[in-house]
Amino acid sequence: MWPIKLPVQAAVPKTVAIVGKFQAVGIAQILSDIAVFLESHGHTVVFETETAANIALQGYDSMTPEQIGQHADVAIVIGGDGTMLGIARQLAPYNVPLIGINQGRLGFITDIAQDRMIPALGEMLEGKVEAESRSLLEARVYREGGEIFRALALNDVVVARGSTSGMVELRVEVDGRFMYNQRSDGLIVATPTGSTAYALSAGGPILHPSLHGIVMVPISPHSLSNRPITLSDSCEIVIQVVSGREVSANFDMQSLTSVLHGDRIVIRRSAHKITFLHPEGWSYFDTLREKLHWNEYPSIEGRLQ
Repeated sequence: MWPIKLPVQAAVPKTVAIVGKFQAVGIAQILSDIAVFLESHGHTVVFETETAANIALQGYDSMTPEQIGQHADVAIVIGGDGTMLGIARQLAPYNVPLIGINQGRLGFITDIAQDRMIPALGEMLEGKVEAESRSLLEARVYREGGEIFRALALNDVVVARGSTSGMVELRVEVDGRFMYNQRSDGLIVATPTGSTAYALSAGGPILHPSLHGIVMVPISPHSLSNRPITLSDSCEIVIQVVSGREVSANFDMQSLTSVLHGDRIVIRRSAHKITFLHPEGWSYFDTLREKLHWNEYPSIEGRLQ
């Protein structure tokens, strides 16, 4: 059964929201196919407002992310991981579970292949699902004691130098205790979900999504002894900008704010979580093998034949 927000009366169709990467070639037909399939199985279909405005499908209501959070029982996201990151942050306060259909390049969190989407959705809407919970980060930027910016991040918070400037120096505290002053191109603070994103390309470890951890990964540190470290997600991390030009704080690389010397970026685990729904039998290790091109070896029986 759905783990969250099932209607009380089984006769009442569940409301399913559709969010699409409307810039993708051929996406309108894909969204139409999904909507027709859902309606034929008794579900009420709504489209996210921006998606609806750009694909011009007739006969469907549109809702803002806030309205989806208040009224939808599940949201289906068609696009790449970036599309999922954007809507997931907006729906996090409402506890709406998400299903991801991959229209991007990687698909770590939009994991259902397009050519399997209709049979997969059919099985999932019958309750054959694997549900998992993912943590988010909440970051606040303070200047002279006052908050100037706040954002959620499902992947990571990145404090980094400008593209044409030199290294940035950052002072880092964890739970009020001094950790280090670091000179580098920047610092990544990532969730387990984000451990396979920018943090991985910078040399960080992969954290299984079930871990209650946060990984900190320096970007091209001046000292080679500055290494990634994994902390409990109950920690509060404070990053203070000591020096550097054109420094910014990025949140999932989708929103950012410029920061000045003395600004403090305070990062902690968000009170909100995201629930992802996967087809029955889904495995995180299957995803890693496919996306990271890990070698697969036949069974012992297969090698002996």
